[in-house]
Amino acid sequence: MKVLLTGGRGMVGRNIREHPLAQGLDLHSPGRDELDLRDKASVRRYLDALAPDLIIHAAGRVGGIKANLTFPYEFLLENLEVGTNVIACAADVGIPRLLNLGSSCIYPRDVDGMLTEDMILSGQLEPTNEGYALAKITALRLCEFAAVHSQKLQYKTLIPCNLYGPHDKFDLASAHLIPAIIAKVHGAKVRNEPTVEIWGDGSARREFMYVEDLAAIVLRAVRDYDQVPSMMNVGLGLDHTVLEYYKAVADVAGWHGEFVFDLTKPTGMRRKLLNVDRQTAWGCRPEHTLSDGIRKTYNFYLQTSKP
Repeated sequence: MKVLLTGGRGMVGRNIREHPLAQGLDLHSPGRDELDLRDKASVRRYLDALAPDLIIHAAGRVGGIKANLTFPYEFLLENLEVGTNVIACAADVGIPRLLNLGSSCIYPRDVDGMLTEDMILSGQLEPTNEGYALAKITALRLCEFAAVHSQKLQYKTLIPCNLYGPHDKFDLASAHLIPAIIAKVHGAKVRNEPTVEIWGDGSARREFMYVEDLAAIVLRAVRDYDQVPSMMNVGLGLDHTVLEYYKAVADVAGWHGEFVFDLTKPTGMRRKLLNVDRQTAWGCRPEHTLSDGIRKTYNFYLQTSKP
């Protein structure tokens, strides 16, 4: 099977490429120097020439709360351009299958219970990542409308929960929660600092999955495409508080200080937990525990970070 993977240099893409389940696929993953996904004409020419059987669309500009708050225009525009270019050109060329990777930030902000796939566009988005969310919603809807455009097109969307793992960004200016915690806690350990600061009061709840588990699910979906729901949450079905993630990283890193809270900083959505009934019915679940995933990620950070 000839597969085009966009975003192959990012965290998700690199874990897909390195996963054992990728063996046996004719996997193509061009970098930006070879294919600029913001250039629609270039995307069209590339798809015409390659003619893949399936596209895994994992490309996009990503970042944590700080990055999204600082660059909302860029997050909306770049992700909107990339998503619509890939999906529209695939439809125009007649690529029959496309697996689009969404994001749990597309869900409404004020939901007490689990987030089900039918809740999309049913409420206000979280302001701290609204630009990114709007672009991801557009890509999801475009995939749904592709079936109306042509009965030969089967474009589906997986909606992962928050992710962490090898090849993540550990720069505090752009990092998501867990890699940011790792960088902060490790820094405090190295500098023998007694405290680490947490934005907000630490009570917000988040669901984080080790990225290798997502890679396995994506690659299984490639081979079992017909059985995959057209839209499906991918996650653990359980969450932890931000403070609990800090404590878990501290345990793995061996740092024994105290946490202090900056209540002037934003905390984002109070809770964001995916309902994974469709994933469970499909017969797939993540394998890594939180401690196992954090330990692997911390070891990756130690091996790759500059002293």
